[in-house]
Amino acid sequence: MARTASITEAKAQLSRLVDEVEEGGEVIIQRGGRSVAVLRAYPGDRTPRELGCWEGQVWIADDFDDLPDDIAEAFGA
Repeated sequence: MARTASITEAKAQLSRLVDEVEEGGEVIIQRGGRSVAVLRAYPGDRTPRELGCWEGQVWIADDFDDLPDDIAEAFGA
């Protein structure tokens, strides 16, 4: 069951509430006795990235770092 916290408590104890959420809990934040938000764990992708997965699919032009004269002048170069 989700626990509730007032907005004042949430502001003062955010780190503790985040710890609770990381442990699998859920926090309903209330303002004036009315539920206005839910704090729950983000289900983001936790698989590590595969290095080099774009190899051979992307190329960078040899002149990538060269600015055209008019743009360089606009930046004061």
